[in-house]
Amino acid sequence: MTPAFQWIVSGVERPKLDYQQLEQWIVQVAQAHNRSVHSLNYIFCDDEEILRVNRQFLNHDYYTDVITFDNCLGSLLRGDMYISLDTVRSNAEGLGVEYDRELLRVIIHGVLHLCGINDKGPGEREIMEQHENDALNLLG
Repeated sequence: MTPAFQWIVSGVERPKLDYQQLEQWIVQVAQAHNRSVHSLNYIFCDDEEILRVNRQFLNHDYYTDVITFDNCLGSLLRGDMYISLDTVRSNAEGLGVEYDRELLRVIIHGVLHLCGINDKGPGEREIMEQHENDALNLLG
């Protein structure tokens, strides 16, 4: 089975990334978590779009960097990830990190959620951050 990726833009400019390398990296991270990529859709959007999605589907009234919709079948990763490039940029500035690095962190964050890693409960944020860092280290 060949993994299927879609990189969609909604009201923003498509990020300048090496998408072939990115897809290989995502597959590698999934395999490290005993998962296989089936189909992943990334939707790059602005703050207003992610707020709309957050309100409509999650009843949350706030901006966020990524929303992951899990449609996995067992160990097959399937899902949609909305990423607000506005929030990624402001988070990068606030954290003093490069925008591209923060974008990669958010891209893999959604994959890690699909692998079953959570970040809302006690101690879970630190576990998620460690998995994000391990994944980013694979890129060098």
